[in-house]
Amino acid sequence: MKAIHLSKVIVYFYFISLCVACRSPQKESAGFFLQITDSYNRTVTLDKEPVRIISLSPAITEMIFMLESQNKLVAVSEFCKYPPETSQIPKTGGLVQINIEKLLSFNPDLVLIGSIITREDVEKIEKSGIKIIAIKEENKISGIYNALNQLGKILNKKELANKKINDLKQQLSQINVQEVKIPKSVYYVVGFGPGGDFTAPANSHINDIIVLAGGKNVGEKLISWSVSREFLFQENPDLIFVRKEDFEYFTTTYPYSALKAVKNHHTYPIESGWIDVISPRNILAIQEIHNKIKNQ
Repeated sequence: MKAIHLSKVIVYFYFISLCVACRSPQKESAGFFLQITDSYNRTVTLDKEPVRIISLSPAITEMIFMLESQNKLVAVSEFCKYPPETSQIPKTGGLVQINIEKLLSFNPDLVLIGSIITREDVEKIEKSGIKIIAIKEENKISGIYNALNQLGKILNKKELANKKINDLKQQLSQINVQEVKIPKSVYYVVGFGPGGDFTAPANSHINDIIVLAGGKNVGEKLISWSVSREFLFQENPDLIFVRKEDFEYFTTTYPYSALKAVKNHHTYPIESGWIDVISPRNILAIQEIHNKIKNQ
C-alpha cells in the first residue's frame, strides 16, 4: 500500500497567486517606482522597477512566466517546477528554514513570497536589507485575479495582467454548471494510506474548484484536511479524483478499491499542478472535473 505522508500533503497546499501587465512604462510617483501594501499589511516602497527577483512560491513563479517576466528571475525555490523552464533557474533551497545567506548571494532587489513564509521569516529577511513582498494565496479562485493584479504592478506589466485576468474569467464563464442535472458528490484524494486519509475541507481553494465545476465537495462538512475512513465510506462519493502519480496505487489498494466510484470506473487521474497549487491552472482542473461530472 502506498502511503501519502502528511508532510507531502502540507507541501502541496501552500502556494498561491499573483499579477499581470504590459511593457508600457509605469509612471514614477513621488520619486519612487511603486508603493504597495502586501498580504501582511506591510507598506513596501520600491525605489525602482525590480530586475533581480527571487520567487519563493510556485504559484508566483508560474505567474511571473505568465506575465512574460521570467528574465527577471535570478532564483526560485526548489518547489518551483512549472513551467519546465524553471529547471534552468538557480534554486534557493527549501522553505522550512530560509537560508538568508543564500538569498543574499543572488544579489536580489526583491523577494516575492506566498503563504508558507511566516511573518517572523519576513522580518528576518528584511533585516538583511532585502526588499520582500508577501502575496499570500487566497482560498478562492478570485484570489488568483488579485494576485495577478498585484504582480502586474510589481513587474510593470499591468496591461498584460489585465488581459490574462480577463482571459481566465472568460474561460471560467464558459463552464455551464446548469448542464449538471443531478448533483454529484466529488472526493479529491489529498492523501491516503497508513498515514491517514486527507481531503479538501470547506475553507480550501479545492472546495472552490469542485463547486465551480458543478460538483458537491465531499469534504465540505470538514474543518480540517483529515478524514476518517468511516466518513469516506459513509459518503461513498459519485466521483473521485486522484493525482496521476497516485492513481494506480489508489484504485488497486483495499479498502479504496471497494468504493463505489472505483468499482464503477468513475475515479479519474488529474494533474497535481492543476489543483494542488493555487494558480491560473486551476481553471484546467475546473474544466476537467466539470466534463467528467457532465458526462457521467
